[in-house]
Amino acid sequence: MKTLIVGNWKMNPENLVKAKEIFNLINKKIKNFRNKEIIICPPFVYLTEFLGKIKNNKKIKFGGQDCFWENLGAFTGEISPTMLKNLGCDYIILGHSERRQILKETDEMISKKIKAVLEAKLKPILCVGETEKERTEGKTFEVIKNQIQEDLKEIENCKLKIENLIIAYEPIWAIGTGRACQASEAKEVLLFLRKELKKNYILYGGSVNSQNAKDYLKTGFNGLLIGGASLKPDEFAKIINFN
Repeated sequence: MKTLIVGNWKMNPENLVKAKEIFNLINKKIKNFRNKEIIICPPFVYLTEFLGKIKNNKKIKFGGQDCFWENLGAFTGEISPTMLKNLGCDYIILGHSERRQILKETDEMISKKIKAVLEAKLKPILCVGETEKERTEGKTFEVIKNQIQEDLKEIENCKLKIENLIIAYEPIWAIGTGRACQASEAKEVLLFLRKELKKNYILYGGSVNSQNAKDYLKTGFNGLLIGGASLKPDEFAKIINFN
């Protein structure tokens, strides 16, 4: 079983020159990748450049940061799973807390997207997690269970390969704050998720860096979803190159 290391660049960097510089440095510094699947999810505008010119790259695969639930149509500003697949993507991040909170994306919308991505034979990375308030009130498991149930409604009666769904536990209070969830606390959520989804890959995300990455993997997570550190070639390479 390969360890998944996913870099979510979010809306960074500000131009293609910088994007290529970051990617080339990461590509150069990666050494220990044989038992790992390394996925970079850059902004859509950089995907064509990367996928068009790096077709034979054996180290890195690519993913989208989101998609729409239809493959074609009058949906201004959207991009479909089929478009991303035709570019050469293998993965798509869905339901990230920034989209849920800032862009008001609902579980119903996310559920439609998961179905569309699985139908396109791509692998969705579904993000779930609780706010600090929900955590303080002891609602972590309730929130996550509800997210999973609602987000998977569209595929309940479909003959789609549910095992291709990847879950990323990202406590919202830890994302981009530098306050990483302790591995022991994250393990409790991992065990809960493992009861719900026995065959699926489960990742941890939220202020992951080269100092704490090993702790999450030793705890039993199948990989990591990394934000800010994935834009720092030295830091990202350290996370990838561990034995």
